[in-house]
Amino acid sequence: MATNLLFVYYSAYGHIYDMIQAAAAEARKLPDVEVKVAKAAEFEMAKKYLSSQPPYVQAQELQKDVPDVTAEDLVWSDGIVWGVPTRFGVMPAQLKQFLDSSGGVWARGELEGKPTGVIVSSGSIHGGQETTAVTMMIPLMHFGMIYVGLPYGENPEQQTAEGIGGSPYAASVVAGPDGSKQAVEQEKTMAGRLAVRVAKVAQALKNSDVRKK
Repeated sequence: MATNLLFVYYSAYGHIYDMIQAAAAEARKLPDVEVKVAKAAEFEMAKKYLSSQPPYVQAQELQKDVPDVTAEDLVWSDGIVWGVPTRFGVMPAQLKQFLDSSGGVWARGELEGKPTGVIVSSGSIHGGQETTAVTMMIPLMHFGMIYVGLPYGENPEQQTAEGIGGSPYAASVVAGPDGSKQAVEQEKTMAGRLAVRVAKVAQALKNSDVRKK
């Protein structure tokens, strides 16, 4: 039986989109894993305000064929990887609204016992790389999910003084203060490893007694 791995993200300028694509590509290499990628719906106000910014317009054009995430996608999943840009040290409102609108999924316990991990972006190393990941744990645990981190032993890239993303809490990318910095190979590699880790935990749990009612 296939294991369903869902990637849910929001990406205004494309950094998280790139990381999610890299992560999903690695997950697709696994046997018996079905991958679905979906994005949080954009706010009309954000479209109006940001439509004059070429980087935003270009990033949205790249994502135009990605469907908006639904509650049914959450139910379909056996594990979820979230792509979360930092807004003032926490998740953006677009993702928060989607979680807030998924109360029925929470009430029915339909995410309980499913593993989850997070991919983060911020403008600088000190701009919320870790706080965004840590605060994401709180609502995901309210849904009953099992948080999967990014251990040092599997990710030697974290042992560096370079200005790259990555922490025990989440894969991440440093976008630069003006958003012009693109994800480097080390960051994409860690995102891929996180996706594989979540997929393998999902497979193990699905095939065990833990998830069986």
